[in-house]
Amino acid sequence: MRRATLWPDHLLPDDGVPPPPWPGREVRLDGLVTYVRDTPATAAGAEPALYVHGLGGSSQNWTDLAGLLADRLDGQAIDLPGFGRSEPGPRYTIPAFADLVVRWIEHSGRGPVHLFGNSLGGAVAVQVAGLRPDLVRTLTLISPALPFLDFRRSLQGRMLPVLAIPRGERLVARRLTQLAPEVMAQQVLEACVADLSRICDQRRAEALEEIRVRYEAEHYAAAYVRTFRGLVSSFLRAYLPGPGSLWRLAEAVRAPTLVVGGRQDRLVDVRVAPQTARVIPDSRLMMLDGVGHVAQLEVPRLVARAVVGLLTETEDAAGRSDLAG
Repeated sequence: MRRATLWPDHLLPDDGVPPPPWPGREVRLDGLVTYVRDTPATAAGAEPALYVHGLGGSSQNWTDLAGLLADRLDGQAIDLPGFGRSEPGPRYTIPAFADLVVRWIEHSGRGPVHLFGNSLGGAVAVQVAGLRPDLVRTLTLISPALPFLDFRRSLQGRMLPVLAIPRGERLVARRLTQLAPEVMAQQVLEACVADLSRICDQRRAEALEEIRVRYEAEHYAAAYVRTFRGLVSSFLRAYLPGPGSLWRLAEAVRAPTLVVGGRQDRLVDVRVAPQTARVIPDSRLMMLDGVGHVAQLEVPRLVARAVVGLLTETEDAAGRSDLAG
């Protein structure tokens, strides 16, 4: 593990007016509709990238970061089954989501990709990179939800009793109907973001629209609860003997990796990001003061600088290898 290298800020594209969410399309994959947003490359020679969101998030969470990286990466962001605008799926586990990501990379014919994951998406990305190294060029993990057992360090800990209640998704659905979308959107932002002044009015409006989409989707509560249950199960399995441990899969990752963590993360134990960087062999770590759970939303330029630093470093290493060969 070493410290992340930051690309000079002035060499990134200008921020300008925040772009709207990138255009999306429905793709039928294995009989289910998966929603995909494309961030087209703005320069020749850009390599393919795939972005995977966290629990309760969507492909929209990557708008700013994907735009900043478009001169280097030809981006796609997917909505996992049951989230965003994708149809619900039959299973809501880390392996099931990882299978979908693998299927999408194979279906799109764009692999290997630069793979990004936030929170739940980080756990999914680790599983993909650990099991299918042929599909992953580099790996970027932002507040990855890898296993930890002290749920007092997460606001999600209050959800644990719901998992013990049969059909606990009904309670979640009832909770959704009791709160106005504006209130729910504010609560989501407060849980995920350390400094709300960094979130512009346009992004707040888009977050509210995403909440309204959830209210209209009858499957959302079940998808959320079942996914949270699958995530907790993966945490418990990680500390038991046998295959399937996310920590053992992290040890198997061979792709050059960037791990980003926010020191004010309220959803994933802040010790997880450094531990992830220690476990993955070829890793770089960037811990951010005053930043929460979704650094790609809160400080996208800083994350982009670290990503371009990773890309440049790996390109230089590949060039040296070619010369040596």
